[in-house]
Amino acid sequence: MVEIELDGKKVEVAEGSMVMHAADKAGTYIPHFCYHKKLSIAANCRMCLVEVEKAPKPMPACATPVTQGMIVRTQSEKAVKAQQSVMEFLLINHPLDCPICDQGGECQLQDLAVGYGGSSSRYEEEKRVVFHKDVGPLISMEEMSRCIHCTRCVRFGQEVAGVMELGMIHRGEHSEITTIVGDTIDSELSGNMIDICPVGALTSKPFRYSARTWELSRRKSVSPHDSTGANLIVQVKNHKVMRVVPFENDAVNECWIADRDRFSYEALNGADRLTAPMLKQGGQWQTVDWQTALEYVANGLKQIKADHGASAIGALVSPHSTVEELHLAATLVRGLGSENIDHRLRHAEFGSTGGVRWLGLPVASLSALQRVLVVGSNLRKDHPLFAQRVRQAVKKGAQVSVIHSSQDDWAMPVAHTVVSPAAGWAQALADVAAAVAAESNVSAPVQGGNVTDAAKAIAKSLLSGERKAILLGNGAAHHAHAASLLALAQWLANHTGASFGYLTEAANTVGAQLVGAQPGSGGQNAGQMLAGGLKAVLLLNNEPEHDSAAGAKAAAALQGAQMVVTLSPFKTNLAFSDVLLPISPFSETAGTFVNAEGRAQSFHGVVRPLAETRPAWKVLRVLGSLLDLPGFGFETVEEVRAAALPADIAAKLSNATDASIVVGAAAGEPCVAAIYQLDGLTRRATALQLTADARAAAGEEVTA
Repeated sequence: MVEIELDGKKVEVAEGSMVMHAADKAGTYIPHFCYHKKLSIAANCRMCLVEVEKAPKPMPACATPVTQGMIVRTQSEKAVKAQQSVMEFLLINHPLDCPICDQGGECQLQDLAVGYGGSSSRYEEEKRVVFHKDVGPLISMEEMSRCIHCTRCVRFGQEVAGVMELGMIHRGEHSEITTIVGDTIDSELSGNMIDICPVGALTSKPFRYSARTWELSRRKSVSPHDSTGANLIVQVKNHKVMRVVPFENDAVNECWIADRDRFSYEALNGADRLTAPMLKQGGQWQTVDWQTALEYVANGLKQIKADHGASAIGALVSPHSTVEELHLAATLVRGLGSENIDHRLRHAEFGSTGGVRWLGLPVASLSALQRVLVVGSNLRKDHPLFAQRVRQAVKKGAQVSVIHSSQDDWAMPVAHTVVSPAAGWAQALADVAAAVAAESNVSAPVQGGNVTDAAKAIAKSLLSGERKAILLGNGAAHHAHAASLLALAQWLANHTGASFGYLTEAANTVGAQLVGAQPGSGGQNAGQMLAGGLKAVLLLNNEPEHDSAAGAKAAAALQGAQMVVTLSPFKTNLAFSDVLLPISPFSETAGTFVNAEGRAQSFHGVVRPLAETRPAWKVLRVLGSLLDLPGFGFETVEEVRAAALPADIAAKLSNATDASIVVGAAAGEPCVAAIYQLDGLTRRATALQLTADARAAAGEEVTA
């Protein structure tokens, strides 16, 4: 540790730290633009000039290493004059367009100009103009004349997103930030460039010119999409979600969010929203009141139970629903006497599990791994924020190995790749196990493993290093032989000292398992229910044609049911539903999501429910009461949560399996959702559906 004196106070920091780090530790603010704690140091803007005793001129705090006994003054006359001079240069070419700038009110340049800028300008020549650029549907680069060349966006692309999509061309006053010859910005983390831009050069295209920052209320929430559980700040005006930005939580999402977390809010305000209960009568949809709709559903369930037995009733529930909603849905179905409930809509195998499947290690630990084997996942698109953490680990020397059916660009160096159709994944893992067994002088877990060169390379990688993980992706979870893949991963973990677990698909995949939203003894699983045979089906927050492995076949199967009840925020499932009940999306209800590491994160609704929309937990509670079922006497969502979640979640988490290993059996490609097809919100977000990723998933030819 090194001790320095900063504005008269003694501060102790690690050797190799910069003056800026010492100031952060001491709680002293030094004005800056280009410095960002998660990015490399560029020292472009020079706004952080400070006086260092015995130095002939002011020094940049972000790029000046501390030395023992150094004396630094951040607010001396010399330092302040230097900062004022830098501000004068920065403002020379900056346009005077604060009144129409989207960044107005939350602009670093605006804030610091008040403290360090002059009241008038000595500059009388013409200001430079930078031509605008079209870089896709998410980021607006219409006013690049505002850019102060801090290069935060360039460094973010290189260092965090892993793709250098922006760069600086030319020199001096001709410098400008741009893409290469008209390319678009296509990174799945690109929206973070908007947040870190200290001026109004990069702004949100969907949000552009729709509200002023001081008109917005800010409310905390949790992302309802992938299993990261990213913390959000949802910004609201007139009971309408206007913008979503990250809430910093180093243990979960750091200060970043994925683009689907940021831009999916467009669906919340879309024309596709269901605003009142509807019944299909004589083939025509009629809007009815809640009492009529719920009584129709309750009477229908009673009648079907009386005529066909409780086993003719089932529920398909989404793992994007909250813990409270899933608990009440399970309680309802079981209260009727049925065990037909499942959240595993995209799965192909439904073996019984001994514990709640999870990541196997804390999310934050992904950044510190030294060896990683990922099976059955395009990590970058399936879990963008997990990929970002693994990317940081690779920068520190980690080796990543992949077994997948395609060679995807993960925007990071991948040490070893085995490309195999899904039917060959178990064989590929068995080969790695055979190589580990040969290296360690132990028996292989299964006969038929081949010690190929690729298997040997992955085995050597896993046997070296200290912090290691074997991660099973969405493809492995949804695989026809998922149990075999898990058993092989368990054996490899036991013999290499690695952790093992599932990346888990949805915001509440772990929570759905915790509350028992899957069939008990004698119950039908999602695959069986979607094959037809049920007389009454409850669909909670899902669209089986898009959200299940059955795909288009689901519609035909559900047509045969006497009553299909859809609880959804959107007008959907119209072809086979008999009742539509409008339920609140995550922004209009309170609830809890349990992320991949087993972290339960509760949130409140940030706006009131739209029109006649109601939170799903309230709808299910009333429906249970109408059916005279026990376990529905809740007054608040907190009471439901207390009943739903075990006191010790960690005790329930386990990836241990005693499944037998099957290698070489035929299996089709597993059902895995594309990045912007994961759930109903992302599918209805206009800007996300215009991205290169969405167009490529839809089969369009995307050219740079």
